[in-house]
Amino acid sequence: MLLFFLNVAGAAALLIYAVRMVRTGVERAFAPQLRRWLRVSARNRLVAAGSGATVALLMQSSTAVAVLAAGFVTAGTISAGVGLAMHLGADIGSALVVQALVLRPVWLAPLLLLIGVASFLRTQEKPGRQIGRILIGLALTFVALDMIAHASAPIRDLAGLPSVAGFLQQDLVSTFALGAALAWVIHSSVAAVLMVMVFATQGLLTIPVAAALVLGANLGGSFIAVMLTLGAATGARQMVWANALVRGGGAAACLAVLNLAPHDWSWLGADPGQQVINLHLIFNLGVAVIGLALIPALLFVLARAIPQRPDPALSQDLPGALDPAALAEPERALACAAREVLHMGETAEAMLRLVMPLFTRWNRTESAAIAEAELRLDRMHAATKAYLARLDTPTEDPELARRAAELVEQAAHFEAAGDAVARMSFGLARKLGAEGLTFAPDDRRELQDFHDSVLTTAQTALQVQMTRNPAAARDLVAQKESVRRQEQALQQAHMARLRQANPESTATSNIHQELLRELKQINTCFAMVAYPILTESGDLLDTRLRRA
Repeated sequence: MLLFFLNVAGAAALLIYAVRMVRTGVERAFAPQLRRWLRVSARNRLVAAGSGATVALLMQSSTAVAVLAAGFVTAGTISAGVGLAMHLGADIGSALVVQALVLRPVWLAPLLLLIGVASFLRTQEKPGRQIGRILIGLALTFVALDMIAHASAPIRDLAGLPSVAGFLQQDLVSTFALGAALAWVIHSSVAAVLMVMVFATQGLLTIPVAAALVLGANLGGSFIAVMLTLGAATGARQMVWANALVRGGGAAACLAVLNLAPHDWSWLGADPGQQVINLHLIFNLGVAVIGLALIPALLFVLARAIPQRPDPALSQDLPGALDPAALAEPERALACAAREVLHMGETAEAMLRLVMPLFTRWNRTESAAIAEAELRLDRMHAATKAYLARLDTPTEDPELARRAAELVEQAAHFEAAGDAVARMSFGLARKLGAEGLTFAPDDRRELQDFHDSVLTTAQTALQVQMTRNPAAARDLVAQKESVRRQEQALQQAHMARLRQANPESTATSNIHQELLRELKQINTCFAMVAYPILTESGDLLDTRLRRA
């Protein structure tokens, strides 16, 4: 029995890891493209639902799409209604993932392993390595499913199995709660449904029990995004709660119908495993159809249940990490200063994330919140410099002095990024609103794309600041160069519209070009995180000039 539990637990752990491995590879390789695709699809709710389904199918996670959509809602790029449509579509996409992972030929896993390992080991560039990671993750998913099936086969002969199955079938409410807990604990409804499917195929679960577990997994999966966005802006929280209500409520309603009378499950498929995954897909299709029709009503109710509040990203004022008692211990003091500098970066990133809606509709309250955050950045910058100036660094240890200088420099870069965001808010956005101007549609789309690219750099920079990974730092510098080329292309596209005498482009030309320059400067400020790391690892050239 112990060997059985060990085998099943190991196979389940491999399945969870493989699903996350695929999602990580897709995020690292194609995150900017997927973000841009989701944002562009926001013009129509049906299109938004379709794009949400497609991205969830690629990332094997509806939660990842929900977090992306919540970020867009927070930044004002899309409305909460469009974000909810994406989330509902993503639930369909995650259900299609289950279908795709189950209906595969037997030779696919070894082929994916062969190609994936070769791509990961022989390719040093980011897309190639991450594509290899994705293929390896898919292959390991198939291996894990086969391991679960093989490990669970002997349990069919256990004498106590009928009594356990009978108890679960008599109390479908507890079974439903068990399915919700399973999806919540492993943080993946895809992995939970796959495990239920394998157990049903092996005859360990009857169809009513498997159906209750699948419905419960949908409830548990819907609350993962709710917990991940507890600190998000109001619109983002309304979006994920609306999805949880319609998906969780639909699961509870289906469970009630299941409890009323026996059902003929043969119409769902020829075997128990097929019936389980088809039920999961049909349920999510039905929830999406009902949810899309109820979007206005859901958001109307939740607007009263979750009232508007100041954005937590700007109102949050955490206590400083600069501990005066640590100054006598240089290593500890540097760790305190590093946490304070990271908090500066998080504040500047939050300001950047929230500034673009002001170019659509000027809001004095939100602009004042950005200004207050900028003043807080100034205070943190001054305090960090004063703290490091008092640091007791031994003269015989130049390494400590170098690290202190790096922190001072990075604090200055984050403070400069905050200054640039404040100029965008009180200078450019207020000017646009005061003069009653609006960007031309093409100009607005390009500016939103460019802002999203810079925001991606900022978020990557904060990860590099925490991990100090040289490979991630190299990717950050490459991303900086990509943004520089993007800015040049956008300047040329804007000039082409001016030559065509586009009246909207002409009226907003100065603001447009200044906004591009400010965003480019912010991108550089965040990307500077990478240079000390690459200097230390020996990956940085002394000069870009060609030697004589």
